[in-house]
Amino acid sequence: MYIHIAVLASFILIYNLFAEKIEKTTINGPLFYLIFGVIAGPVFLGVLNLEADKETYKILAELALALVLFTDASNANIKTLNHNLSLPIRLLFIGLPLTILFGYVAGSFIFNDFGWLDLAILATILAPTDAALGKAVATNPKVPSRIRESLNVESGLNDGICVPILLLLMSLVSVSSEVQVNFMYGLQLFGEQIGYGVLVGVGVTYVGTKLIHYSISKNWINGPRKAIIIIALTFTCYAISQIVGGSGFIACFSAGLLYGILNKKRDEELIENAEGIGDTLGLITWVVFGAVVVGNYFTYFTWDTLLYAILSLTVVRVIPVVLVLSNSGLTLYEKIFTGWFGPRGLASIVFAVMILDLDLPHKGTLIITIVLTILLSVILHGITANPFIKMLLKNEKK
Repeated sequence: MYIHIAVLASFILIYNLFAEKIEKTTINGPLFYLIFGVIAGPVFLGVLNLEADKETYKILAELALALVLFTDASNANIKTLNHNLSLPIRLLFIGLPLTILFGYVAGSFIFNDFGWLDLAILATILAPTDAALGKAVATNPKVPSRIRESLNVESGLNDGICVPILLLLMSLVSVSSEVQVNFMYGLQLFGEQIGYGVLVGVGVTYVGTKLIHYSISKNWINGPRKAIIIIALTFTCYAISQIVGGSGFIACFSAGLLYGILNKKRDEELIENAEGIGDTLGLITWVVFGAVVVGNYFTYFTWDTLLYAILSLTVVRVIPVVLVLSNSGLTLYEKIFTGWFGPRGLASIVFAVMILDLDLPHKGTLIITIVLTILLSVILHGITANPFIKMLLKNEKK
């Protein structure tokens, strides 16, 4: 066990010493960590034989995503967001359903033996975009603010919106469910996930922020304690929301938005510490994904799963985005750029773990397709981020 800790800790140390230099290249953090996980894992060198049960890995991915959502939302430019609010609304409430529909249709052509529930579950799991993987674009000041803020809000909320849809589909699969599954049940589930999530996120953050302000005014928060304030607040929002039946992801993103509004003159150190921890948790998740998940599944990849993965990252995502952003004032290249940068990552990992206990006839193919799509997304979105941003800027100047 200690050799695994030494290898992983040493890699994290070395990466962070050169992170600024590395991330200016075509290799971003998640891709770098994933490659390390694959190479150091049991498939190649075998120096990192990690054993992560599905529940532990799910919790790790959830907490990493929760922190990323909170910190990204807290850094959002509310003035810019208000001015361009129609863009994320289109992406979330028209583009997201269209993406699920396109994913369903693509799957029906590729996987002929799949039932409609298998197809719907696959399309839903791969619909949400990843806030962490999209960070290179969403936080780059060179990218037009309306695009950055739209992608940030979309990635912050679409996973939370997909949770009740996935839970409803899972209920339909579970024949032993005592809950009567119908339209009203689905509507209630959707309302509870979104409503409770927002209420918990806003309520906990409002009270927590007031306490933070009071404590700071009394000089009760010293340097070492600053590192855990936002982390504890984020995890509190996430856990309480999950307990009461809301979406923890919605709670964390709405909490981050409110925290940013209430802290216009905020102590940047509080957010920066949490952001660093969230990034590290996310990157460790990618190491485990590379060493354990990719290592176990890469020999099972097929041409069918590869075709669906490619379509999921391109046609299934880009066409709905281009359609819903018509008459938005964006150029065609900006629409395509927005559509392309819809990476799949932590949310899809969490959703994939959620269906592992379901009695699905094609569960193996579903998991393999999800893993391959995430793997391709990390690679393709990682290496295209900086070059595509440069191309966007060139088009902006014309």
